[in-house]
Amino acid sequence: MLEFCQQFLIILEVYGCNVFKNSLRKGYARGFFIINVTPLKIDDKVAVGLRVDLPDSPPLLLIIGQTGFVMCGFLNIEAAEKVNATAAMVSGVKTFDNVLEADVRAVTSKAQMKGKDAVKLLL
Repeated sequence: MLEFCQQFLIILEVYGCNVFKNSLRKGYARGFFIINVTPLKIDDKVAVGLRVDLPDSPPLLLIIGQTGFVMCGFLNIEAAEKVNATAAMVSGVKTFDNVLEADVRAVTSKAQMKGKDAVKLLL
C-alpha cells in the first residue's frame, strides 16, 4: 500500500499538478490543511489513510487495505453494498487513531464474518 501513496504523487506530477503535489507533501495548500495521504502501519502490514478536511465540517476519513476499506459516516454503506465492495463504516471519528479504535457501525455483506471467525478473534 505504500506504493499507492507514491503512485498518487507520481500521477499528480504526470498531470502537471506541481502546486497541489507540493501542498499535498507538506499537508498544506494556501495555509489550510486539505488532503493527507498517509501510510498506516498496522501490525506487520501497511494500509493507506486518506483524510480530507472539509470546510465547517469534521474530516472525511478513509483507510484502504488490500481487500477493502473502512470509511467514516460521511460515506454511504448502501452504495458500497450495491457495488459489491468489502467495506466497514465507523462514525464520530476525527483521526485515523479514532477510526482504528471505533466500534464498527455497519458492514457490507462481503465484510461480514461467520460466527466461527468471530470466535477465533476471541481465542
